Amino acid sequence: MKITFRMWILFAAVALSLISIFSIPPMIFEKGVTVSAVETNSSIFNNGLRTGMVIQEINGQIINSLEDYSNAMEPMAYLEENETQKLTIKTKDIEIINLFTREIIKDISVEEIPSTRIKTGLDLRGGARAFVKADVPLTSAQLNDLIAVSEQRLNVYGLSDVKFFKIVDSRGDNLMRIEIAGSSPKDLEKLIEEQGKFEAKIGNDTVFIGGEKDITHVGRTGRDAYISECNPSSDGSGEYCNFQFVISLSGDAAQRHADITDNLSINGSYLSKQLDFYIDGILTSSLNIGADLKGNIATQILISGSGSGPSRKEALDDAEAEMKKLQTILITGSLPFKLEIVKIDKISPTLGETFTKQILIAGLFAIIAVSLLVFIRYRKIKVSFALVTVSLSEVLIILGVAALIGWNLDLPSIAGIIAAIGTGIDSQLIILDESRDKRESIAQRIKKALFIIATAFATTTVALLPLTGVLGFMGIGAASGGLLTGFAITTIIGITTGVLISRPAFADIARQLEAND
Repeated sequence: MKITFRMWILFAAVALSLISIFSIPPMIFEKGVTVSAVETNSSIFNNGLRTGMVIQEINGQIINSLEDYSNAMEPMAYLEENETQKLTIKTKDIEIINLFTREIIKDISVEEIPSTRIKTGLDLRGGARAFVKADVPLTSAQLNDLIAVSEQRLNVYGLSDVKFFKIVDSRGDNLMRIEIAGSSPKDLEKLIEEQGKFEAKIGNDTVFIGGEKDITHVGRTGRDAYISECNPSSDGSGEYCNFQFVISLSGDAAQRHADITDNLSINGSYLSKQLDFYIDGILTSSLNIGADLKGNIATQILISGSGSGPSRKEALDDAEAEMKKLQTILITGSLPFKLEIVKIDKISPTLGETFTKQILIAGLFAIIAVSLLVFIRYRKIKVSFALVTVSLSEVLIILGVAALIGWNLDLPSIAGIIAAIGTGIDSQLIILDESRDKRESIAQRIKKALFIIATAFATTTVALLPLTGVLGFMGIGAASGGLLTGFAITTIIGITTGVLISRPAFADIARQLEAND
């Protein structure tokens, strides 16, 4: 069989898809171990470690395998119940330096680095889904603003694979849907329902507020943010741990700080008033202001606070949670509206695994059944083989595009892949039937088949567009397709690559098979 230009395009698309899925160099050659799960209420989670990060070094020891990781973490297992030890954990993304108890061993689960870049979504990995509404009816533009701030806040907090959608309910109200793969509903509730208005005051004068206008940088990892010490409480009720992190102020905020402190008197080593922190109007902590800052334009401030608990571990967890909460609000500022969770669900990963197995089994039987039917219909093993091979190539291309754009494959997305395969097989059968019609030349028959396929592609794409949310962003209709967005997007990817790449290539294959018959 002569390889035509269209076939070369199909081969190139498959090759590029394999590169997208496995990356160059392949991910299996990457060093380190990947974090498969992190306990969401743990101290290491509050320090920024997230599912999917790659741990490359622990306390200076290079991590190349699971055995290296176990050896590096082994000393933590010999600590007493409330004893702490300093750990320096380097990942591809961040460096974590802090005190940890032996609980860290069970708080982290690691595995070998995955061999592909394909990501699975909420339905397959498990996680949480919340439907959220504001205390006032929102316009589409206001909902966009709410999503922008909420997305920044949850991403800053470190929740992995956060996805936001616009939803219109049966009453016409605009809602926000939030999906977080690999997390629990508890990670969502407090951050969503708290407006998080932060103010730093000296007396009754506001020095700065949370958000980018006044705060240009917030230290979050390494030497810019850490637990400084833990000590027994003075009343003997437990322990407390102090945290501190650095923030940088804008020029205007630093000038306000200088103007206000210039009018304060000096009492020993400190000024006469403290810097008070308020969250949602409630005083949360106060800091003494050094006498050397009187009237000075200070663009960098050290924020400190503490957490407490009946044990060292609980005190560490409380301090880290308070630090993370304060950092998040300082970075993102206040949410523009008070929010209420209408509904929140937890999705079990076991359910996703069951569905995936069932879909794979169903797909395998479908391929076998289609192959047998095609063979019975055309009595040619080459035709059956070509049809199945081209269909599988379409699956690879869809997965390659999903890996390239970082799309999380959920159950609707997999359903979309199956729908695209079904559409592709149907189109290929049209090509085969038209190629066997002897009343016209084979070129005219193939041209007629491709016209039918292109028409079907256009009508299917137009029908699916509302489910993708594209029309909403263009100002037409709803802004999101809701739970069927993944189905629509993967189906459109499949039929688009099919009509542009695989169908023309299969037409050339069918033409040569018919000519050689």
